[in-house]
Amino acid sequence: MIKIKTPEEIDLLRIAGKIVGDTHHYLQPYLKPGITTGEIDQLAEAFILAQGATASFKNYQGYPGSVCTSVNDEVVHGIPSDRVLQAGDIIGIDIGANYKGYHGDSAWTYAIGEVSEEKQNLMKYTEEALFKGLSTIHDGARVGDIGYAIYTFARKHNLGVVRELVGHGVGSNIHEEPDVPNYGKKNTGPILKSGMVIAVEPMLNAGTHHVCILEDDWTIVTADGKPSAHFEHTVLVTKDGYEILTKR
Repeated sequence: MIKIKTPEEIDLLRIAGKIVGDTHHYLQPYLKPGITTGEIDQLAEAFILAQGATASFKNYQGYPGSVCTSVNDEVVHGIPSDRVLQAGDIIGIDIGANYKGYHGDSAWTYAIGEVSEEKQNLMKYTEEALFKGLSTIHDGARVGDIGYAIYTFARKHNLGVVRELVGHGVGSNIHEEPDVPNYGKKNTGPILKSGMVIAVEPMLNAGTHHVCILEDDWTIVTADGKPSAHFEHTVLVTKDGYEILTKR
């Protein structure tokens, strides 16, 4: 069942979303060659805890990290470790914060030092694809409108659109109905209503859309080894559009 949030719930979701956005902002100065993904995880969790929240992903279905750190060809769910980031890497950092039982969820992909033109374009167009999808949102729109906008923009730039992973509702659970795919047909899918909260999150690849899961049962990588980017905002559906809850 898709939930319409009460004003009180929306207030809590705004705070959770702000904590997530603030965490992304806090991490940016540290994202340089030489830092490990484990250090990023520790910095993020300490900041989230200092805001009176907890990391939504920690121990979620057994996930061992506080945030997801996905490097280069890792699409999502990369596990923080002693891996040292090098100049030329890109990293998708997916952050969730639980504030008084309500969640914020946002991923962003960052360049570590100077990166290749291929990676620059991948990041640029994936971020733009996110906002193409968001631009379709308003009371009475349909979930398929979001996916159609993302998919057509991504294919225009020859990017692979991951099928197996989708956006989702957000509330007292980090993942709620409805699913929000990054592909679809206009005027299809669940109808969006004012008061719904959803996460829109294009995951686009520089090559094929096909993905594989590693032996850790979490990390998802591109099947051809080409880089992937991930951009996500949690938004509130409003009468005339949307409100970003995870502003950075």
